[in-house]
Amino acid sequence: MSTSVAIKRRATTGAAVPAASLGLVRPVGAAGSNGDVHAELCSTLFAGFARRDQRLKAEQYLHGLLTAQGRKSIRNIAAQIGGPAAEQSLHHFVSSSTWDWQPMRAALARYLERNSCPQAWVVRPMPIPKAGEHSVGVDRRFDPERGQVFHGQQAFGVWFASDELSVPVNWRLFLPDPWVNDRTRRDRAEVPQEAGEETLEECAVAAALDTARWSDVTRKPVLLDIRGGAGRPALTRLAAAGVPVVARIGPGARLAIADRSLPGFGAGPLSALQILESLKGLRRPVSWVDTVAGARTSRTSLATAVRVALPTPGGERMRPLVLLGEWDDPRRPATRVWISDLTNSPVGSLLRLTKLARRVERDFVEVGEGAGLRDFVGRSFRGWHRHITLASAAHAATVLSTGWEAAYDAGYASGRTAS
Repeated sequence: MSTSVAIKRRATTGAAVPAASLGLVRPVGAAGSNGDVHAELCSTLFAGFARRDQRLKAEQYLHGLLTAQGRKSIRNIAAQIGGPAAEQSLHHFVSSSTWDWQPMRAALARYLERNSCPQAWVVRPMPIPKAGEHSVGVDRRFDPERGQVFHGQQAFGVWFASDELSVPVNWRLFLPDPWVNDRTRRDRAEVPQEAGEETLEECAVAAALDTARWSDVTRKPVLLDIRGGAGRPALTRLAAAGVPVVARIGPGARLAIADRSLPGFGAGPLSALQILESLKGLRRPVSWVDTVAGARTSRTSLATAVRVALPTPGGERMRPLVLLGEWDDPRRPATRVWISDLTNSPVGSLLRLTKLARRVERDFVEVGEGAGLRDFVGRSFRGWHRHITLASAAHAATVLSTGWEAAYDAGYASGRTAS
């Protein structure tokens, strides 16, 4: 079976380049013919279904996600396999059935570990604009990436990422206070009892910690953005669980220099920007491969890493960390600032690890959108989670296919020519 997902490609002007179909599938494991990835994914992810009819519906839904044009609503998915009768059946399968999505997500994670060698887990926020009031979790909120307020849902995905590809394997839907405390809303959307109040930062961290609890899944460094949160609680929770972290922080975050040989040691808490500015003479060029702007391109950034510690109340022992700064322009302050507990990693390795967030962003825009990650039109908590789990499988089937990156590169190049 050939797979195709409508992949959004944007030229430098922001205009969309026509989508291309993906017909060739890369052999995985012992298999080697077209459709092997799709067949292996179905066999791996749907083995947990006790009933044959559930496995069949899951395969049909995945097929629809890969082949339907436009928005991946249940209606459009059903149109690929049987029309109105199939629509009712698939709606029940996703929204009203009792199957647990967590085993399928864990199976996808293990499949990716065997076949793609992820280097990090990237926690990416995903705003989902919505027009109505009844979809679970909708509220008015601020999107810092776009710098504007929107009405909709907010989710966090945990992406297994490498230089070659990235796939979301786990999800957590943020529930604002009205959805946590309003019993009528909770009951209508079938929000489980254990879903309680949390901040956006706590939601992002919980998504990573939920993933770390899966058996037979190797923990990788977690990349996440904590610029809008408290910072310390997130780092503490991840450390307590034994999950390494590389977190983007704001330039004003207060830290203490922990290297006795450096100026500023013993001066008390300083802003991350102050520390990096005082030590910018230690910067050195670091090369990394940019896979976002079409073909793989070698780039160089100035970067430095400094041992620091988070100031702690009450004289508690400070946890050793490393502060990483990256400069796009050597004459200006550091452009991006990160903190990590990978204190023995060279600055080049740390910086290249942070670039996996760019890989995730590219794959979300070029594949994830077309796979239907933001397209669930139902209202229930369970329906949302089941749809996005199957959409993640569709994303995996696409990025494990040969040809999609070449199609993207061609689209990017044609966009540059047109501009």
